[in-house]
Amino acid sequence: MTVLTNKQTMTPFGSAASAAAPRSVGGLLKAYVALTKPRIIELLLITTLPTMFLAARGLPDAWAAIATMLFGTLSAGSANVLNCYIDRDIDQTMRRTRRRPLPKHEVSPRGALVFGVILGTLSTIGLALSVNVLAAALSLAAILFYVFVYSMVLKRRTAQNIVWGGIAGCMPVLIGWAGITGGVSWAPVVLFGVVFFWTPPHTWTLAMRYREDYASVEVPMLPVVATERRVLHQVLAYTWATVLCSLLLWPVAGTSLLYPVVAAVLGAVCLAEVYGMLARLNAGKTGIDLRPMRFFHWSNVYLAILFLTVAVDSLIA
Repeated sequence: MTVLTNKQTMTPFGSAASAAAPRSVGGLLKAYVALTKPRIIELLLITTLPTMFLAARGLPDAWAAIATMLFGTLSAGSANVLNCYIDRDIDQTMRRTRRRPLPKHEVSPRGALVFGVILGTLSTIGLALSVNVLAAALSLAAILFYVFVYSMVLKRRTAQNIVWGGIAGCMPVLIGWAGITGGVSWAPVVLFGVVFFWTPPHTWTLAMRYREDYASVEVPMLPVVATERRVLHQVLAYTWATVLCSLLLWPVAGTSLLYPVVAAVLGAVCLAEVYGMLARLNAGKTGIDLRPMRFFHWSNVYLAILFLTVAVDSLIA
């Protein structure tokens, strides 16, 4: 029988680990903030604010914009914290995630769960009282979908996990539009489609880089269960869908020529990156030599510039 020394403790998953050192208030606060995955929240806000510019056809109402962004941040943070709570068992095994607060025992599972629920409650009530009920309902739906549908059902059961699970990440455009107009129309639906089609290739190229990580915890991301050729063909199909959907905003929202020109150029670069990966595959390269992270990083730039252009076009159109 193994005897734990005074320097060891049992983890919530039954294995021995070094006991976490006492943390300062600042260190604990930093750990809780890290649970919200700030970099993912930044990406979500990049799609929310420009959508509000488009909804307002210029500068949106300052209070509505600030409140939507503030409580939208809490909403996204809630979903991410609860995802960390659910995935804490696999996060401690995966190389990419083992330094998150829960695997490092900087925050207790119960503390994370309570924190996530509090953030979700504050975001829903805040949006309902300061913006409108529709924005609050969409926000709550996004949290519930991400936690119960994606994190608890899809992620560990199907290779299509990120395709349908990515719906939660599309919701900020609808929330932003509803925050300004009190309703939903075809323009935000098109932007919803852009994010929907953009998410799988963005995530799959990351999963190509960390394929062994996902395989080790039996999460069936597409690169784990399919050949590299099939994955790249799927990446290509969804990238084409992203580009074509992005161009639909021009006639639907009546943008100026600035938007379709920028969208076409950005889309051409994205497609060139995918065709480049396919060319490297045909040349006999595999794994990291396909340079999937190059596409992953570029796809972040693509989405940021595309939505920035939406905002700028709304100001000048």
